[in-house]
Amino acid sequence: VVFDLKKEFVFSVDTSDFKKGDDIIKEGELGDCAYIIEEGVVEVSKLTPQGEKQVLGILGRSEIFGEMGLIDGLPRSATVTALENCVMSVCSRETFNNLADHNPESLLPIFKVLVRRLRSTLALVEALQKNIGDNRSGSLNVIYQAMAATRSETIEI
Repeated sequence: VVFDLKKEFVFSVDTSDFKKGDDIIKEGELGDCAYIIEEGVVEVSKLTPQGEKQVLGILGRSEIFGEMGLIDGLPRSATVTALENCVMSVCSRETFNNLADHNPESLLPIFKVLVRRLRSTLALVEALQKNIGDNRSGSLNVIYQAMAATRSETIEI
């Protein structure tokens, strides 16, 4: 999936730098922008009910995160931490809304990413339903494969 934010709305896209160890977004905070990684690698994590950090994934160049908060404005569902120094393109809600008004087809790649991630989540739910009570290592492999599918979508910057 190719999405060139700078090409679509060059004057409205900001760039932000983050240092290794910085939390770019934090679980539970309100979200009003999405990030596209220009340089660097980030870790996506979530706290378990027991308060332990669970790593959900690693994202790199041209991948997007924070898009759910951009669209719905609800609290962030995960924390994203810079694993190395990073440069991000930042798409604000204002930019997103301007694109929706003036060039809606340019947002199709973001929606493709959302649909891909939703399908992956649904596959995970189905795998869990099929394997409830089954503690074999094969169950973990099914879950891993379902989650790995979310990494295949990138955004061109």
